[in-house]
Amino acid sequence: MPIYEYQCKACGHQMDKLQNISDEPLTDCPECSKPELQKLISAAGFRLSGSGWYETDFKSSGKKPPAPKADSKPAAS
Repeated sequence: MPIYEYQCKACGHQMDKLQNISDEPLTDCPECSKPELQKLISAAGFRLSGSGWYETDFKSSGKKPPAPKADSKPAAS
């Protein structure tokens, strides 16, 4: 579940709320009880860094994998 930031346009109170994506946005301020709460747009706090799964498993260096070697000897019967 994502964390959403809200700010009241009436009193300036700011808060974070853990909500489902499908939940309706909050409208009533818990500080002044006015229906002036507005959802803020903010940067996500998620970043992949270091030598984790992305670096080692999915990032390509532009090189093609070597072709499998063909067996040049006929199979023994």
